[in-house]
Parts: sequence; structure tokens; C-alpha cells
Amino acid sequence: MKLNKVLPILFLIMFLVMVGFGIIIPVMPFYAEELGASPTELGILMAIYSLMQFIFAPMWGRLSDRIGRKPVIMIGIFGLSLSFFILALSTHLWMLFVARIIGGILSAANMPTVMAYVADITSEEDRAKGMGIIGAATGLGFIFGPAIGGVFTNINLHTPFYIAGFVSLLTLILVFLVLKESLHHSDRKAVVREKLSWERIVRDPLATLYFLQLFISLSLSGLEATFAYFAAKRAGIDSVTLGYIFMIMGLASAAVQGSMGRLTKKYGETTIIQAGILISALGFGLILFIENFTMAAIFLAIFGVGNGVIRPSVSSLLTKKSKAGYGTTTGYLSSFDSLGRIIGPVLGGLLYSVAIVLPYLSGIILSLLALVLYRLYTSRSKQQITSQT
Repeated sequence: MKLNKVLPILFLIMFLVMVGFGIIIPVMPFYAEELGASPTELGILMAIYSLMQFIFAPMWGRLSDRIGRKPVIMIGIFGLSLSFFILALSTHLWMLFVARIIGGILSAANMPTVMAYVADITSEEDRAKGMGIIGAATGLGFIFGPAIGGVFTNINLHTPFYIAGFVSLLTLILVFLVLKESLHHSDRKAVVREKLSWERIVRDPLATLYFLQLFISLSLSGLEATFAYFAAKRAGIDSVTLGYIFMIMGLASAAVQGSMGRLTKKYGETTIIQAGILISALGFGLILFIENFTMAAIFLAIFGVGNGVIRPSVSSLLTKKSKAGYGTTTGYLSSFDSLGRIIGPVLGGLLYSVAIVLPYLSGIILSLLALVLYRLYTSRSKQQITSQT
């Protein structure tokens, strides 16, 4: 299986998955409101999806270690498609909750299994390159999806959900016809090694890497939840302009993720992770000084670059060092990512209500704490290597 042939296929699959997911974002609040949702119920409706992913991602990762990547990826994409069609046909609020729960449970299979697939087909030298390409596809899909959804919302509120459902169905057909299984039968017994649990994850020396993923998800989702208010107050930026700013941030992040192979070979994951944390902290600090569109776009792009290089590097390191199967490892990593997306908006909103600068000051503090934790992790790793030799 040639890497250069498979990675573009995986890129297209994850791009289409995220386009389908992103299409519904602009319309969901209005759709839920039309069916009688209160602001609190809307918040729960959005959060319950991430909660399901937090719970079920490790299970799908373990299953992909046992039965193979392709069937689990297909289950995840089918789940997305099914949830979109249920959303499109919903006539009562409880149906929206059913759709979000089903979508969260089944689509939790997508990211960890695709990352495990990348780990299957890449050497350790090319691992970060593969993870970066998946990250870039995810980011680009998340940029174009909401833009497409916003356009089709003008037809009616149901149209974006139907489009998202059909995009997911097309992606499912693409996977069935084109993607080959990466976990061959002879490899399955070898790959299911150590069993992980939440207790073991927290006590494991690699726990720092999982918590790093939690940090980047927490900081990004907290920023996304509060920046619209902050930018409007500090620079008079409206919602349309804000969309362009987030698009620029996403493109900057995707561009650097697409370059992960070259960067990792030159500097190594450890250096890139530390640089990414420092750049994220710098981005948080600069955001406090925005005065206009240009400054906001540049400063968020800086944050996006820092935030963007961390995840592929963390994914790469974990799959190299974990003694569990790739799917199990990436499943727990996705779970930490979902946990950040659950806590981040709530924490960001609470901090913003106290003082509008607090979400960004806390981002700087969290960045510095993450850097200290990671330096301690690398120091312990070096000591273990020295003691073994």
C-alpha cells in the first residue's frame, strides 16, 4: 500500500466528513429555536454530541484494532448520514436530541479510526506527515462546511441537513469502493496488546500527551465561544467579518499541518510541540491588543499555527510510544479532544462574564503550564532511556 496513493484518499474522506458536519453549524440554532428550544436546551443539544464522542471514541478505537479500520470508518460515516437525515425530518425537539445522540455515538468512530489507519500505513519517520494531512483535511472541511451551509440556509432550514446527509452517503460509497483495509488479518493479534482504561491512562507516563490534547481542544473551543463578543466590543467586528477571520485562522492552521512531514523531519516532534505551545500562548497574548480586522486576522492566524502543529505531533508521538493498539490509543486521544470541546465553551463563557480578558489570560497560563508539564515528560523520558542503557 503506497503512502502517496492512500493519504490523498484519506484526506478527501476526512474533508468530506467535516464538510458534511460543518454544513449544519450555521442553521442548527435557528432550526432548534423553530422547534421550541430554549437557549439552555440549545446548549445541551450542542454539547450532547461531544459528550457521546467522549464516551464512545475509545470503544470504536478498540473495535478497529480487532475487526479492522475500514468497517469502523464506514460505521462512523453511516452514523453521520443517518443523523443528518433524522435532523432534516425532525418535527419535534426530542427528535433533534435523538439525532445528535445517534450522530455522536456512531461518528465517534471516524477520527480515531482514520488516525489509526494513518499509523498503520506510515513509518515512524512519516507518521507526523500523515497525521498533519488528516488535520489539514479536517480543518479545511470545517472551513468550507459552514460556508456552504450558510448559502443553502437561504432556501429553507431543512436543505443543509439533506445536503449534509447526501455528502456523507457519497463519502461512504467512496470508502467502500476505494479504501483498502490497512489492518491485515495477520496483524490483528499483534496489534491488540495492552488494554487501556481511564485509570491506566491517567497514571501512564504518556498521560502528559493526552492532557496536551485536552489543553489544545479546551483553549480552541474556549476562544471560539467568546471571541465574537470580544471582537465586537474591542474592534466593532460583525458576524460576517468574524467568519472571514476564522477562515483565515483555519487556513493558516491547515497550511502548517500540511507541512508537518517536512517540519518533523527537520526539527522532531518534541521541538515542534514546544514551539506550538509557545506560539499559541503568543497568539492568546496578542489577541488582547486587537483594534481592527487586520490585527484580528493576523493574531488569530498566529494562534492557529501554534494550535495546529500540536495535535499531529501529539498523535504521532503517542502511536509511536504507546504499548496499546493504534486504534485504542487514538480513541482515548479523541476522547480527551471531545472533553475539551465540552468544558471549553462553558469555562470560556464563565471567565468572559467575570472579565472579557480572562479567557485569553487563562489561555496564556494554561499554555505555560502545558509547556512545563511537557518539559517534565521529556526529562523523565530521557532519564528512563539513560537508565536502560
